[in-house]
Amino acid sequence: MSEKLPVLSARDLMRVLKKYGYEFDRQSGSHIILRQIVSPYRRATIPNHKELATGTLRDILRQTGLTIEDLRTAL
Repeated sequence: MSEKLPVLSARDLMRVLKKYGYEFDRQSGSHIILRQIVSPYRRATIPNHKELATGTLRDILRQTGLTIEDLRTAL
């Protein structure tokens, strides 16, 4: 059984990703694009919503290579 994801806003998730070496790159409409400043130089696209859907949050974690446990420790 998979772990339950916390409910996060885009701002909360950006704060977490900043701890893992991501920084603001640009914004296109309501989508914020972050880039990792150290290797492996990944990008993550986050919709600027007050509450991210669980599927969207899972996909962002997959893009960044983070686990739910990493997310919880950074909160």
